[in-house]
Order: sequence, then structure tokens, then C-alpha cells
Amino acid sequence: MLKSGHEKIKKQMEPPEPLTMKSFFREWVLPLGTEALVLFVLLKFIFMINFVPTESMWPTLPTHSALFSTRIFYKENIERGDILVFRSDETGKVLIKRCIGLPGETVTVGSDGSVRIDGDLLAEPYVSSDSDYSGVFEVPEGCYLFFGDNRGNSLDARYWQEPYISEDKLMGKALFVLWPIGSFGTLE
Repeated sequence: MLKSGHEKIKKQMEPPEPLTMKSFFREWVLPLGTEALVLFVLLKFIFMINFVPTESMWPTLPTHSALFSTRIFYKENIERGDILVFRSDETGKVLIKRCIGLPGETVTVGSDGSVRIDGDLLAEPYVSSDSDYSGVFEVPEGCYLFFGDNRGNSLDARYWQEPYISEDKLMGKALFVLWPIGSFGTLE
């Protein structure tokens, strides 16, 4: 046993083997390349990172928030209140808003800021400010209606010429806030 300990010390004192092209490829290029490929596949097909450039979702998502979203979600499982990522043809941008209206529903926005779904008052504890907008939305089948949480400072479906987002424009479901650190954590 003493001999094997002595051999270990002797082996540690030997100079390292010279770095050959083969060992460099095997020890550096292959592992880093594999990690980069896995990260690319994950971010291209499964997850995405999105940014919130405005105050439209405050206080749920502060301005300049970075979100971790999943591209894999079942559109038939979308619920009112989910925060989704979608492409708006009208604005030409990728947006992040809260789902308010589901396919086939009538959404009525009162001048006091209240929202009713098919006549029932919607409890919205996440709304940070009201607006004086009022209107009625008949959400078509296969489409959704999205509003920002900061109703007084959100250019959302209430102001778009085409307020409904078809399900083929949905890109992902926001799951987690990465930045700012004070908001770090899962979305509820």
C-alpha cells in the first residue's frame, strides 16, 4: 500500500504529455462542440429566451425583463391568465402578453377597466393600472385575445385593428423570469 502511494506521487510529478492535435480535439473541441450543439438544438426547437422591452406587463414583468419560454406546449391546454409569446402580424413584432379571451368567448371591457367573460366578471389581481377603454370582443374560433397587465400603458389587442391572434401565431409559453434578479423565478 505504501508503494502504490509512492507511485501516485511519482506519476503526479512527471511532466504532462504534450498537447497533440488529436488530444486537443478530443479534450477541447469535441466536448465544447457537443455542448454548443445541444444548446443550439434546445434554444432552436424546445426553449427560447424573450425580452420585454416596455412597461406593458408591469409589475408581473418589469421593463427589460428576460424570460425563459418553452416552444413545446399544447394549444388546447391554454388557459386564461397564461402569459404567452406570439407573433403579431399587425405590429410585425414578437410580443408577450396575458391571454384574456379564449376561442368562442365574448370579452367585454367596461369603462371602469373591468373585464367580463361571457357576462361573468373576471378577477384580475395582476392588473396594475386601469384604462378608460371600453369595448366588446367576440373571439373567433382558433384565436385568442391578449392584454398587457399594465392596462393604462399597454398597446395591446384593445387598440389593434385586428385584435385576435390565431393559434398558428403562438410561439411559446413563458415559464420563468431570468432577469432582473429581483424578479427571478417561475411565473404564476
